[in-house]
This record gives sequence, structure tokens and C-alpha cells, in this order.
Amino acid sequence: MKSFFKNVLANIVAIVILCAVFFIFFIMLIVFSSMGSDKSVTVKKNSILTINLTTDILDSPTEEKSDFFSLSKESKSVLIYDVLEAINKAKTDDNIKGISIEADNLKAGITQIDDIRSALEDFKKSGKFVYAYGNGVSQSSYYLGSVAEKYFLHPAGLIELKGLATEVVFFKDFAEKYGIGIEVIRHGKFKSAVEPFLRNDISPENKEQLSTLLNDIWKNTSSKIAASRKIDTAQFRTAVDSLYGMIPEQSLKYKLVDKLAQKSEYDNLLKSKLSVKDKEKLNKISLSNYIKSYADESKSGDKIAILYASGSINNGDGYNDIYSEKYVKYIKDLQENDKVKAVVLRINSPGGSANASDEILFELQQLKKKKPLVVSFGDYAASGGYYIAMAADKIYSEPNTLTGSIGVFGVLPYYKDLANKNGVRSDIVSTNANSQYYSALHGLTPYGVTMMTRSVEGTYKRFVHFVTQNRKQTFEQIDNVGGGRVWSGVRAKQIGLVDELGTLNDAVKFAAQKAGLKSYNVASYPKRMNAFEQIFNDLNEDEISARIIKNKIGKANYEILQQITDEKLKSEVKMEMPYQIKIN
Repeated sequence: MKSFFKNVLANIVAIVILCAVFFIFFIMLIVFSSMGSDKSVTVKKNSILTINLTTDILDSPTEEKSDFFSLSKESKSVLIYDVLEAINKAKTDDNIKGISIEADNLKAGITQIDDIRSALEDFKKSGKFVYAYGNGVSQSSYYLGSVAEKYFLHPAGLIELKGLATEVVFFKDFAEKYGIGIEVIRHGKFKSAVEPFLRNDISPENKEQLSTLLNDIWKNTSSKIAASRKIDTAQFRTAVDSLYGMIPEQSLKYKLVDKLAQKSEYDNLLKSKLSVKDKEKLNKISLSNYIKSYADESKSGDKIAILYASGSINNGDGYNDIYSEKYVKYIKDLQENDKVKAVVLRINSPGGSANASDEILFELQQLKKKKPLVVSFGDYAASGGYYIAMAADKIYSEPNTLTGSIGVFGVLPYYKDLANKNGVRSDIVSTNANSQYYSALHGLTPYGVTMMTRSVEGTYKRFVHFVTQNRKQTFEQIDNVGGGRVWSGVRAKQIGLVDELGTLNDAVKFAAQKAGLKSYNVASYPKRMNAFEQIFNDLNEDEISARIIKNKIGKANYEILQQITDEKLKSEVKMEMPYQIKIN
């Protein structure tokens, strides 16, 4: 008996010690985290501002992901607005002598790179230099780096300059093989988000819009690269088609780079540029640290609020995407905040739930009655992402923004054949004619199809109605450019889906002008979580499982899988865009 109680007592002591260890561990992490965030940063004289591999450029605070190992480290993520402000500030900062781009695999969206390139072009007007260096350079990194006055490549390096392509994965045969039925209801011949479930190849309509979209984006991107590098258009096309960037000597021959050099040789060149002696240290400061160096400057007075809406649109509460419950609260808070004189809604979303989009739009319409509301588009503003913009006083789009996709669909999978093949049957007892209009085993009844079709059509008409009001066009005009079709920002401006081509900064300046403000501060919403808060926000079984699966099969395939398996998504009418285009 004594032995039994001894074991019990030993187990209790072990549990108490383990809990104490975890408690101390978390306290230490909190301390380390706060120590890292309180570090002051001083910009040394004769410094170079560096855009490098360690910095993630985010469109929104909600895009930041943390893990246990990042708690004691300084955050390297910076918002695009802060990046542009930093480059603008560096232009007149006597301590900053130039900018060095040293990013082989830039973590930034296409419209973000566009904005940074424009800011760097403006920076060069100050007379300060912009140089770039690469090893194994991705296409997106080269797109940014090509803006430099001189581009240096490692003698054994490469540039993955290849143009744009898209690959669509189809699941129709897979579903049929394993007995999975998929009921699809959509409006719009271009609403191709559901094509992977219906076909084994790209439809002519989808091929048309994809070709137009890719060519629009590549024309804009490639022309800027060629102009910056002073390369003839035909010669540049030859270099891209032939993948000459993969061979260092060919990169040099076709003027994609200025010189082949080791990294130490490049650093020595920068020292020479700054008149730094060989044995002296070259002062480099990263974007994130440079932003911290002046981040504590006064933020009192009138404010322009940037409300970031990034990710898919969902019902309920959450942080890392756009959740209606949370965003309704954000919007109401901004409406009641007297210090906030105008709001810029920054949208970077392919859409999602029609119901959630409608909730958010309504609250934005109420906000607009009290103060100016200006919209800025990032990489995506499609379907539900475009829908919530319809409360705006003015809409700014980037030239390469994927815009529009005015269309609606519903996807309802069922598993009758799969179940029957494995000896599973079901029978139904109900009280009313359509109590079981849909089930996972039987699918939709004919009347269920009729009513779901009416629901989709009704949602589409409501979508177009709000677009006609905001864009001041007829139903027929919007329907002609709708039908689920995605446009580049350039074409969206031509057909009247947006007001101006411009950056987030342009939207902020217009909002200030509309609010009659000559001096103001910019505040970001939602507030950025620190690493510790982010971990506990994400620390649930579903989130952990989702991250594991997403890492294994890729984000795009995971989102398609969600449409089949996620109970929350199956019954919803969706406003969503199927594309994610990146200059990799």
C-alpha cells in the first residue's frame, strides 16, 4: 500500500514540476519577446539601407505567422506601407547613402513589388544610388532588382527569368473514380473556380481570360524590366524565351546584369562607393530595423486609418483572414473613433462567403455616411473582395491587381457511389417535402437544385446591383464585364470597375484631401499581434492540422480540398476567385 501511495505522490510531484517548467518557459519567452521589441535602433552615419532575404513584406498585419521559435527573435516582417514610407524617408536621411537590394527570393506580392520599384525610382532622383546583387535569383526578385542602376550576379549564379504560366489541376476523373459526386451551381461562364470539378481541361472561356490576364501582367512587368535595363524589346524577349538568365555569361551578354562578381567583391565596391576603408565595417541597416529607428515618433492628432482586409472572407470570428464578426467590430470602432477622420480599406482578397461579404459591405456603407471611405486594391480584389469595395467614395487599383470576378457559385459534394461501393446505405424519414433536400450520401434533390440555383442567381443580381450603384453603370453594362471574369487593374480601369490606378499611399493622400486634413498620422487596423499572442491565437487542433496539410499539398490545393470537406463551406453560396498569380 505504501508503495502505491509513493507512486501516486511521485506522479503528482512530476506533474507539478512539469507544469512549473512550462510556466517558467512561457514567462521567459514573454520576457525575451518584450526585450526584443524594446530594442532601440540607431542609424549610423554612412549607412546603406538593405532589402534582403530575411524580410517578409506583408500587405496586412493579419498575414503574419508565428511559431514557438520566433518568440525570442525580432520580427523581420514589415508592412508594404511602412516599406514605402521608409524608402521615402531614406531619400532625405543624411545617414543613408544608398540602397542595396540583396534578395534572391523576395517574399512579396506582385503589386507590392510594383510599389517598391516606383518608390526606388523616386529615391534615385535624390542622387543616391540603388545597387542590386543576386545568387540564385527568382523572377520576382529580379523584377525588383532590375530597377537598380547596376545589377551584380554571382559568377556561378542564375536568374530564373521565364515569363508567366499557370497550371490548373482537375479532379473530375478522381471524383468519379472514387464515387464522389459534386453538385455545382454557378452564374457566369467565366466563373471557373468550379471547373476542376466539372472538366478535365481548361474551358475556352477560362483559357481566354487566363491568356488575357497573364499577358496584361507580363506586358506591364516585362516592359518595366526592359526599360530599366535599357534592353531592346526583341532582345529581351529572346533572352526570356531562351532562358538565358540561367547562364551567368549569357545574362551578362544580354545585359540582364552589369557584372559577374563574388559577394565580397560587391561589398568592397559598396565600401569604395562610401569611401570606407578596407578594414572598416560596412554599415548596413535592414528595412525592419530602419523602420524601428523612427517608429516611436509622435502619433497624436488626426488620423487616417488603414483597415487591412487580407485573405479569404468567412463568417464568424478569427484573425488571420477576413472574418465578418471581427470586421464588423473593427468598422464600428472606426466609425465611432473621433480621432479617425477618414478610412482607407486595403483589400487583398480573392473573396469567399457571400453572406459574410454582404455583412461587411453593409457596415462599410454605414461608415461611409460619417467619414470618407477610400479603397485600395492589393494583389487581389475579386468576387467577395471586390464586393466589399462597393461602399467606397473612390477605388484605387494597382495595374497588376486581379480585379472583378463578379460571379457566384455553390459546390455541394456527395458520396453516394463511394458509400454504396463500400456497403454503406441510408434511408430517410422526414416531416416535410424538402426536409432532406441535401445530404452527404444522396446529394441534392431536383427541387433542391432548383432552389439553390435561385439562391445563386439572386445573390448574383444583388452583387451586380451594388456594383451598378457604385460604378454608376447599368445592369447590362456590369453583366457584360461580370459573369465571373477576372481583369487586370489596367483593364478594370478601362471598363470602369475602378476609378484610378494608384498605390496605397495615393489612396491615403486622397482620403486626407477628402477629409480636409493637411497634417495627419496613419494608424493600422487590426493592430499587429506580437509573436506570443499569435501563437495562442493559432493554438487549436484544427489550425495545427490545417497547417500540416497545407504544407504537404500546397495552399492552392488545400483551398480546393476545403470546398469538398469543410462543413462550414459546403452549404455556403460563394463569391470567390480561383486564381493566385505570382511572378516566381
